[in-house]
Amino acid sequence: MSIKPIIQSLFKLIDLHKELLSISEQKTELVKAGTIDKLQQLIVKERKQIRLLEQMEGKRQQEVEKWFSIQGLPTSDATITTILETLENESEKVEITKASEQLTDYMMKLKQQESLNQTLIDQSLQFVQLSLDLLNPSISNLNYGKQKQEMKSYNRSIFDSQA
Repeated sequence: MSIKPIIQSLFKLIDLHKELLSISEQKTELVKAGTIDKLQQLIVKERKQIRLLEQMEGKRQQEVEKWFSIQGLPTSDATITTILETLENESEKVEITKASEQLTDYMMKLKQQESLNQTLIDQSLQFVQLSLDLLNPSISNLNYGKQKQEMKSYNRSIFDSQA
């Protein structure tokens, strides 16, 4: 059996990751601009893309398991390294290496972009919380409750007897 279906599924995963990276970059700009409506629309689009990605990953795993079973190899050893060791066709080795490296590269870029997005969102939330705290007085600053200021009474008489 040819390794072509696995390579094709890897390239489809690359395309899906490219699109997801693009969405993530758009998300960064929308978070910076503070446009919540557009951000919500983009998140819906992102979820659809993630579902497509999950479906494609499932298909890729099925292709890999099928290839391993045809080759008579245990599916517990289903890695790119094992595939490369097993393959005899040099052009297929080069192609699958290229695809796996590109996929890894896009996955790392996506991870970095999402980390940036998370940081920006956290900072935005901190700013909103700080703004709310400044606008709303805290309960301890209100004059309700039992907060009497006790006057210190000195045991002093009106006349100074030591004079």
